[in-house]
Amino acid sequence: MKKEVKLERWQWVGVMMLLVVFAGFFGWVYEFIFYYFDGGTGEFYMQGGNFLPWINIYAIGAVLIVACCLRLRKYPWAVFLLSMLIAGIVEFVGGWLVYTIGNGTRYWDYNTEIWNFGNIEGFVCLRSVLVFGVSALFLMYIIMPWFIKLSQKMPKKAFLTLAVGLFAVVMVDEIYNLLASKIFDWPDAMDFWRSMGWKYLT
Repeated sequence: MKKEVKLERWQWVGVMMLLVVFAGFFGWVYEFIFYYFDGGTGEFYMQGGNFLPWINIYAIGAVLIVACCLRLRKYPWAVFLLSMLIAGIVEFVGGWLVYTIGNGTRYWDYNTEIWNFGNIEGFVCLRSVLVFGVSALFLMYIIMPWFIKLSQKMPKKAFLTLAVGLFAVVMVDEIYNLLASKIFDWPDAMDFWRSMGWKYLT
């Protein structure tokens, strides 16, 4: 994606929706595989707080990375370094806010993980931002161009149906687990997956 990208507004909206879906799924797969090794028990652990294989902080980070790095796409080294910085800030701020508001709650803790060099209060470490920097290159130079090409090749109605449909499903899942399950005391995704026999590393 090194050439100037000119898309109509509906195309950008659809592309960004697909980005949110993909990034959250990518993050889930990464954690699902990583914590198999980190857990040290030879078994997989369920990740995230949703019914779907999707983790919101990866989507947030991906949107920020694309927004900040789009004009720098001619310089992969700049994309890599800026993406590391963005990922580090998102992790630290997100982890600190959850910890502070949730009275010590942690959704991740690099203090207890393998390869945690450069660890800062358990919220961010060098290994994590390096992984996210490399992932950002994959995102900017392979995934985003593919999404853009998809928006150019598919009919408008079909593309928006695909993008909006996937985005809506993920957002319903996210909103339910963030709000409805707590307001109405309904079982959330973690309760469901535990009832199915899955374990969480918490």
